[in-house]
Amino acid sequence: MQIPPIPVLAATLLVIFLAIGIHEYCHAKFADMAGDPTPRYFGRVTLNLFNHFDPLGTIMIILTTLTGFGIGWGRPVPMDPSKMRNPRWDHFIAVLAGPFSNLFQAAVYAGVLRVALTANPAMLQGDFFSALVVRGVQINLALCFFNLLPLGPLDGMWIFGSFLDEKSRTKWTNWNRQFGWTILIAVILVGQLMPGPGILWLLIGPPIKALFHLLTGVPYSAL
Repeated sequence: MQIPPIPVLAATLLVIFLAIGIHEYCHAKFADMAGDPTPRYFGRVTLNLFNHFDPLGTIMIILTTLTGFGIGWGRPVPMDPSKMRNPRWDHFIAVLAGPFSNLFQAAVYAGVLRVALTANPAMLQGDFFSALVVRGVQINLALCFFNLLPLGPLDGMWIFGSFLDEKSRTKWTNWNRQFGWTILIAVILVGQLMPGPGILWLLIGPPIKALFHLLTGVPYSAL
């Protein structure tokens, strides 16, 4: 594993800090807006982003960023759908708010990158600013699509379950709680240890590359 230059590393860590923290804050805020007091009770409806970090998820995203693209997770936001005004769909929106926040952040970074490239087409030089906007798009898109995978404890597990009937949703949730975490970690580790693109990149790489090109106007292969 090759450590990037200090300016690139600093930009990457800043992007990770904002990407994970805002992701989890949006979960908490939308649940709170739907009438669920649980996130506020646990101190999660806060823009103090340090409150939203999970040690293992943060280490994972740093390691995977240094070796390719960033995948990881924050500290799960406790929610109680039964206390929401419309339990099924308010919970769906509160869960979806996390990945959507990463998509929004990616679009903001991409807008800045487009403006910067207009002023200086040769700006992708690996300094702090260029690393910030490029990694800002890359990491946020990776977090968005990674979290949409339907495996526990990722957001995609809950999003997929929202479309099932109650009996099937209960079975789906219980299965993920038993096996989803183990399968997810195994897939990540195998992808990191094996040569070539791992299973995760085969799943989420194509939409990341396509949306990166669409948002920035720069082919992913040019990075």
